[in-house]
Amino acid sequence: MTQRLTADDPDEIGGHRLLARLGAGGMGVVYLARTAGGALVALKTIRAEHAADPAFRTRFRREVTAVRGLTGPWLVPIVAADTEAIEPWLATQFVPGPSLVETVDGFGALPVATVRTLGSRLADALTAVHAAGVVHRDVKPGNILLALDGPRLIDFGIAHAAGATALTAPDAVMGTPGFLAPEQAQARAGEVGPPSDVFSLGCVLAYTASGRRPFGTGYAAGVLFRTVHEEPDLADVPGELQALIRGCLAKDPTRRPTAVEAAAALRDPRALLARETPDAPKVHWLPPAVLRVVAERSARALDVPTPQRPSWHRTGDDPAADPTPPHPKDARPPTRRRVLLMGSAAASVVAVGGGATAYLAAGRGGTDGSGGPLPVYALGFQADLSGANKADGVAQERGARLAVEQHNARAGITFRLALHTIDDQGEATRAKQAARRFTEVKAIAVLGPNTATAARAAGALYQNAGTAMVLISLDDDGLTPSELRTLRVTRAPESYLALPLVSYLTSVRPVDRTAVIDDRAAGRTGSVLTNAIARTPPHEGTTSVHLVAAGSDDFAPAVRAALAAEAQAVVFGGTSPERAARCARALAEAGFTGPRLGTWHIMRPAFLQQAGTAGQDWLFGAPFTDPGSVSRTFRTAYRARFGTAPGRWSPEAYDAVGLVARTLERLAEKGDIEPEAVAQCLFDVTYQGLAKTLRFATDDTHSLDPDRDGLYFLFQAKGNAFQFLGRDDQVT
Repeated sequence: MTQRLTADDPDEIGGHRLLARLGAGGMGVVYLARTAGGALVALKTIRAEHAADPAFRTRFRREVTAVRGLTGPWLVPIVAADTEAIEPWLATQFVPGPSLVETVDGFGALPVATVRTLGSRLADALTAVHAAGVVHRDVKPGNILLALDGPRLIDFGIAHAAGATALTAPDAVMGTPGFLAPEQAQARAGEVGPPSDVFSLGCVLAYTASGRRPFGTGYAAGVLFRTVHEEPDLADVPGELQALIRGCLAKDPTRRPTAVEAAAALRDPRALLARETPDAPKVHWLPPAVLRVVAERSARALDVPTPQRPSWHRTGDDPAADPTPPHPKDARPPTRRRVLLMGSAAASVVAVGGGATAYLAAGRGGTDGSGGPLPVYALGFQADLSGANKADGVAQERGARLAVEQHNARAGITFRLALHTIDDQGEATRAKQAARRFTEVKAIAVLGPNTATAARAAGALYQNAGTAMVLISLDDDGLTPSELRTLRVTRAPESYLALPLVSYLTSVRPVDRTAVIDDRAAGRTGSVLTNAIARTPPHEGTTSVHLVAAGSDDFAPAVRAALAAEAQAVVFGGTSPERAARCARALAEAGFTGPRLGTWHIMRPAFLQQAGTAGQDWLFGAPFTDPGSVSRTFRTAYRARFGTAPGRWSPEAYDAVGLVARTLERLAEKGDIEPEAVAQCLFDVTYQGLAKTLRFATDDTHSLDPDRDGLYFLFQAKGNAFQFLGRDDQVT
């Protein structure tokens, strides 16, 4: 989080003893310092060349004047300043908590209760700002710090008094694209006022509640255009917050609520009369995972570093005489990817003028070993999170998010991950939009989609960008692996799904005669299963196949034919839970009690409900494991984080993140971490996950190596649930 002082840094400024660097940018340097009274402060200096500009110095004076006149529990006060020095400076209270952008990028969307508390307190801060006749003009996640008792709004570098004359060109856009109002985006300086800050607050709330920016990402010009001309994307914002956020994001400033009205709407109605104060904060306003990070950083702030100089600098010595100069890595500016997340304590003070931000240290547990911030790699996730495949999509997103959070929380990591989620609703158009967004921001890899339609639409875009598209639950023959070189599939191939069924009927319940009910309504998926069992009969016996037309609901004739062939086991070759239930009832009515098997496609509540007792003891082969059985730690952490038991495919999504992280670790050794390199290196990595070992085949299928054991699992219908039996090669 801190860097040692350089040879050019003074020992003290304005009576403040400098302890370490918090960050540096083109405008100046930010230091961690101690006052004469012993308090820690973040001290921001402005380089002399900028201070020599009269307009710039005027802006700096205005910032100091504006902030000094503000009071409120959710604002960071200035404790000292010198606006007339050759290199002017100001010192603010030191806040060790992480920034909101770091938190959301690292942990995902925050719970509604947290959003309400965060929003109401930020609205209170804006109320104080506006009451003093000041407009902040740069309310954004990077300017919001999270402390144990609540958020802090910081950086008034481009703030100005309402009605004040602008000190910039009339067509200059002041603020941060994606978090500024339309009147700011169009540089209508005369119209910028308190409603502009409320619009920015709405953007912050949407981002915090969904993990997505309401006007998208990409080039600034495109974001500004959408801000002015398009409606915000609030698809992932919880319904109870949408009305207020839409009101804040009204294009017409007169239709937006005031900061006071926004605060009242965000508070719990039962607490409207109990105004929040720092002395009586709500208990645990942050979710546990975030609370731990805030607490740890607050604790680390007590471990104040001893002022240090580089080893090559000693007072009175000539630096040139020492053969060990500073490492070049210490001097180079951070790359765009390295500064995706802004540092915690250092974010409380940023370079002023034009809203330029000094990107500072980020990452739990410190630095990259050279004193610099940990790099952060963006990992995309897209799936159907609100349509027909919502249950599987949400479970996968949560599994991936948990993996990212646990990676970022580990000690000794060399990089952080930031998960960005997009709901493509399983639709082609939205899938393409998601792919464009992720390729624009150069996501290191993308997990998903979880529907064939979305994967086919997005595949070519990821291929053209060289970005790995890692499918977790989907194995679609409609994709062309030989052309999609960046496609990776971490689930076992559908074409080998007969393996666990054949294995069971060979080793566990050996049979010599197997019958397959070939449900033609299942299309190619059913035909592949039927043909595989016919070619490789269980226990080296025989297989008979009995057809049921796609348009027929009568399974009795096929069942009678199977029994006439003296079948000892029956495999249902369809994919419909409802049609499987009809087959189960027909077998029960015929008195068949031998092994009855199907595949994961029919493991749905509809099968248990409609088959009734006839469906009991059916066995199912699946390419996924039981989420509750992989690890007690995983199960406990998932429930604690999301308040529910882990869903289908969540361990597989967790493992997919682990696979990507392992790949990044390998590439870091070579210093080649780009999307194209990640896509290629995934082929060469073996990763022992919670669900199974991930290792890709050497052919052009882009799937897991089917010759490995442990890729398929068996379940059995028991009561109102599907009981997990284990890996198909371990069931006895």
